[in-house]
Amino acid sequence: MGTTANNSVDGPPVRLDIADGVAVITLDRPDRLNVFSGGMGVALGEAYARCDADDSVRAVVLTGAGRAFCAGADIAPSSGSFDAPRSPGEFTASPVSPPAFRVRKPVIAAVNGHAIGIGLTIALECDIRYVATDAKLAVPQVRRGMVPDARSHWTLARATSQAVAADILLTGRTFLGTEAVALGVASRALPADEVLPAALETARDIAANVNPLSSALSKRLLWLDEAGTGDRVEELETAYHRLLMGTPDAKEGPRAWMERRTPDWTSRVSEQWDRVLETERDGRK
Repeated sequence: MGTTANNSVDGPPVRLDIADGVAVITLDRPDRLNVFSGGMGVALGEAYARCDADDSVRAVVLTGAGRAFCAGADIAPSSGSFDAPRSPGEFTASPVSPPAFRVRKPVIAAVNGHAIGIGLTIALECDIRYVATDAKLAVPQVRRGMVPDARSHWTLARATSQAVAADILLTGRTFLGTEAVALGVASRALPADEVLPAALETARDIAANVNPLSSALSKRLLWLDEAGTGDRVEELETAYHRLLMGTPDAKEGPRAWMERRTPDWTSRVSEQWDRVLETERDGRK
């Protein structure tokens, strides 16, 4: 994990930087408050896919350049954001593929400033959210003649409750980062200039101390649709334990803890994922 790499996603301004096991994805249109376009969605999906495939990446941070995280969709008349699609397959309300919850590493949204509309709904696809205390947050699509996007009817209710999701999505109201924590939308609210450093601190801790395969399996359980029932959760937890028991990393974790040192993990998620899927099938009762 001592190597450093810096990479850029070609095309629209989404920047990807990788160093010491942590990938930082930056929405990089600061002159326009990082407004979201179809091209940005494609580029963000490409960045996520690269992070997912790269076993040297153990945690991902998503943030925005400048003073905003993402001020929402580009709604200028010339943008065509809400024009009728020319064919049924031309449009999707979830334009980032894969979404953050399909990346097999923890993804932390460092919401350093305003996150409006899809700016907030793409953050809701992340695993953990840190927000600026005074950031304005909203999913105002019902006030614009549209409906919320990026699976937010599912992600927001899953992260909080049906009541909180209804409050935010059906009113389209604006709230601040401090309220986001009170509602359960975010984990921490911090001064704007502390949001990214805090997210990076968490990401670096994960990269150093969390077993990559254990993390990927736990995240899969948290987001897997069919894991909603207690019985299926028990099946998968049991299957995953059997997969990990007796492995070098299952021995390395306790040994490193007892020796008070950083663990030297050897698991590679991309190399072992076929076995994970096979274990899931075999684990059904």
